[in-house]
Formats: sequence, C-alpha cells, structure tokens
Amino acid sequence: MVFLIHYNELGLKGKNRRYFEQLLQQRVADALQGIKAKVSRLHGRLTVKDFDDNDSEKIKDRLKKVFGVAYFAIAQEKSQDFEEIANYALTLFKGDDKNFCVRAKRANKDLGFTSIEAEREIGAILYKTVNLPVKLKDTDHVIHVEFYQDVAWVYSSKERYFGPGGLPVGSSPKVVSLMSGGIDSPVASWLISKRGAKLIYVHFSSFPETDLSSLEKSEQAIEILADWHGATRLYMIQFSEVQREIVKKCPERLRTVLYRRFMLRIAEKIAFRENAKALLTGDALAQVASQTLDNLSTIDRAVNSLVLRPLVGMDKDEVIAIAQKIGTFEISILPQEDSCTFLAPKNPATRANLKQVLEAEKLLDVDALVDLAYRGKQLIKLEPKQFKQQ
Repeated sequence: MVFLIHYNELGLKGKNRRYFEQLLQQRVADALQGIKAKVSRLHGRLTVKDFDDNDSEKIKDRLKKVFGVAYFAIAQEKSQDFEEIANYALTLFKGDDKNFCVRAKRANKDLGFTSIEAEREIGAILYKTVNLPVKLKDTDHVIHVEFYQDVAWVYSSKERYFGPGGLPVGSSPKVVSLMSGGIDSPVASWLISKRGAKLIYVHFSSFPETDLSSLEKSEQAIEILADWHGATRLYMIQFSEVQREIVKKCPERLRTVLYRRFMLRIAEKIAFRENAKALLTGDALAQVASQTLDNLSTIDRAVNSLVLRPLVGMDKDEVIAIAQKIGTFEISILPQEDSCTFLAPKNPATRANLKQVLEAEKLLDVDALVDLAYRGKQLIKLEPKQFKQQ
C-alpha cells in the first residue's frame, strides 16, 4: 500500500518548483510525526510508503490537513502488466457500482504504449468481467492507473481524497495574527496559513478585570489550527493598564479605535522580535463599528507594518462555514469575557478622524504604554491537537 500525493499550484512555480516540492515533503513528514513512514519526492508527486497498515487511517486524516496537498490516493503498487493491473482492479469494485472507466497517467513517456492505449486495454479486460457499462463522463467508479518508471500504482476513485490545496507552510514569510477568541480570527489565520505563511499569535487580555475564558478559547483554537500549520507560539499581552489610561484621558467615543491602534503597535513589536513581515486581523468591512473603512484606515496608520485582512469582503455566513469546516467554530462560540468588551464605549465612533485620534494620543505616553504591555508578555508554546491525542 502507498499514499500518492498530488499538488496543483506548486507545479506552476517554474525554477522554484523543486524548493516548493521539498518544502511540501518536509511538511508531510512533520504532519506524520509519531508514525513510522517514508516520505519520498518523485516527479510530479510525493509518496508515503513503508508504514504499518494499522496507521493508514491516521495518515489519511493528517494528509487532509497539509497545505499544498491538492489530493491524495491510497494505491497498490503493481507491475506494468495490463492483466495484473486489471486483476487487482477487479477487487476494487463494489456491488453498488453502476458504470466505470479507466484513467491512466504516464510519468515515463518512453513506455511502449500511450495513456489512451492503456485505458482501452485495461478497460476491455475489466468489461468482460464486471458486466458494467463504460461511461467517460460523470462516471460512478473510476479506476486510476499511474505508470512511473517500472511500476504502476492502481487505485479507485473511492480511495481518492482532497487536501486543502494552497502552498506549504514556510513558503511565505512569518505573520503575526491578532487572536481574539471569536469566530473570525481563527478563520483569517487558516486562510493566510493556506498561502504558506507561518503564524505567530498574540492575544490581548484584560485579566484580572475579565476572566481568562478568551485566552483559553484562543489556545484551544490555535491547537486546532496547529493541526493544519504545525506547532507555534502565542504571546499573551496584559492590556488592562493601557485601557485604563485611555479611559482616563481620552474621549469615550474614540476608545475602541485607540485600543486597536495600541494592539497593532504591540503586535508590531512582536513582529520585529519574530522577524515577521505582516500583521493579521479577522476584520470584515463594516461588520462592527470599529471595522468601517474610515476606522480601519485610522487604525492602520498607527504602524508601518502591512496589515492583512483576508475576511474583509466576506459576510458572516461565509466565515462561519469555513470555521465549521476547519473545526474552530464550536470553540469560538463559547461565552467569553475579552479585552474588547472591557471598558467599551457606549457610542463608539464609526468615522474616527485621524487628526482627532492623534490629538487624543497626545494626552498619552504612547511609547511607555506600549513598552509596559510588551514587557509583561507571556509566551505559550502550542502543539497540534492531534499530537496530544496520540
């Protein structure tokens, strides 16, 4: 038995293709931590071999969460003899099959037959036995045969599974994600991980004025995300002192915008420490008062870093659908007390004017407050949840 792993986007990387393939090979090996198996890189595909058959379900579950994997299949390795291939393919048919066809690929173009010839000859042998019609489109059961050098890998369409696609983690620079404990930030983090970014997380807590529920939820969500992108780190920032100073000295309606500007400044310091190239938030345009276009523009002016917002054009239903798909939704909807609700204004500004915000910040020792919060940071290391369940 062998797992055949295919990718899509990596094949378009030109001269950099080998680098991306090697990185994907490493990410697959990382995902299979604790499982004895050999991961190899071949032309246009990866293979996982030499594993205990009892681990096949565990391997399947983990490959479904490796960014860069387009699809994979559980195959048997046979010789390139058409009779042998057909005899094995017969064992793949089930009683509920309505029609079938054979699809062949050749990595070795020097073989003495074409892909179409292989499909016709293997299909003809099967047709004599299975007594099912051949259907080339919308086929109920496809027998796949991949010819590579001197072997053939044979598998059923019913043993073919989709991965998440995208790019392997590490192919893009680090990004610092502001993790709130709600629905949006885990989804934003997952989407950027899918583009190859390695994530470092930061969570702002108003403890002891609020409880630790939002931090605990964030840790649990990140452990689930780590199943997709690997082990990571979470910085917990005590934010209540910053909030008190803003409440004491600044106009109430500007509080939320000021909170967010300070959060970005502190996250930027963490980005410098981690050599990260961007910040990430779960903002969606006009979803709440702080996320109007005017407010987002004013908030971003607090830092020089690029601020990524992958959810900016999504509605809540779209975000929830992804959260359910990746496994963070049930955790995100648990009740919490967080820094956004502590000392929140009754009537927050929806069109915060940058000039007014800068005037308000003159009443604060901005650098001292940022340094105070940054110095109190706590670092938490988080492993994939699936590794903890071994």
